[in-house]
Amino acid sequence: MIEDKFEAVKQRFRELSEELVNPAVMRDREKYARLNREYKELRQLIEKIDEYELTKARLEEARTVMREEDDKEMRELAKSEAAEAEDRLARLEEEIKFLMIPKAEEDRKNAIVEIRAGTGGDEASLFAGDLFRMYTRFAERKGWKVEMVDYNEGTAGGFKEVIFNVKGDDVYGTLKYEAGVHRVQRVPQTETQGRIHTSAATVMVLPEAEEFDVQIDMKDIRKDLFMSSGPGGQSVNTTYSAVRLTHIPTGIVAQCQDEKSQHKNFEKALRVLRSRIYEMELRKKKEEEAKLRRSMVSSGDRSAKIRTYNFPQGRVTDHRIGLTLYELDQVLDGRLDKLIDALKLADNTEKLKRAGEQWLK
Repeated sequence: MIEDKFEAVKQRFRELSEELVNPAVMRDREKYARLNREYKELRQLIEKIDEYELTKARLEEARTVMREEDDKEMRELAKSEAAEAEDRLARLEEEIKFLMIPKAEEDRKNAIVEIRAGTGGDEASLFAGDLFRMYTRFAERKGWKVEMVDYNEGTAGGFKEVIFNVKGDDVYGTLKYEAGVHRVQRVPQTETQGRIHTSAATVMVLPEAEEFDVQIDMKDIRKDLFMSSGPGGQSVNTTYSAVRLTHIPTGIVAQCQDEKSQHKNFEKALRVLRSRIYEMELRKKKEEEAKLRRSMVSSGDRSAKIRTYNFPQGRVTDHRIGLTLYELDQVLDGRLDKLIDALKLADNTEKLKRAGEQWLK
């Protein structure tokens, strides 16, 4: 029975509440951050458990009225309330099951998103710009903060490449489903005969690594400075404020030119470098796990075609779960919830099935 797990959850929540006000824990930045994330997640679960128990009490009360009340009208009213409570209990049970699925540690992190124009020339760059606007608007709707890191504009607009940081609650756990190849089908502005062209852009989503996730020896980093450049290659300023960092052991490179301050550009570039190294190690781990099972929902295969945006039909199709929405304008305006919620549901359903619901036994 699912109720058998409730007391253990409540006990863990009480323990976390006490630990988070412990001065020793508060001084340990890594431990405090980890426990605080667990506390926030359990608080959501506790709220659902409280609602479940209140609904169950309502159901028992309604059943008592149905058994003991002589008034026919009161029994009918109680019968209606019981049916409503049973329906709500069933939905709450499913929600609680999914909330009890352990989250991957990286899902709780902020994210670094990298969009690169693929096949299609100028049209691919324009599409990369469309994706950038789509994600920034989605972030605004979620109350997340977006911070530009680096970009290389396309000759006709959009971006050949754009990298940005997204900060908020469970950002990576939400945006990770966007990693892969996005394809667009539309008539380019330069097309005189009205022919539909297919272009693509690649999206990478990295969990933002914190200092204690990846230990980097600064002796292993080569730092190069260059002038920030704007559209057309024109210099934005005359100082060498842009920073490029190379991690010599792995060859991984990260750069930032968005800030006027060299120090701020260095900090941003270091965050990206750290996150790329962390993602590389994470990917190795996931590849090892993938040998044991194959996930239905890809959340990191950079070469997988995950979604098509068809302008003539106003259609968006996610190929991983076979979901098609005729809401292209809304999706490009950052209304991604239907797509991401469906992907999360498919992923969590598979996790629940894979686990064999061991935690319920």
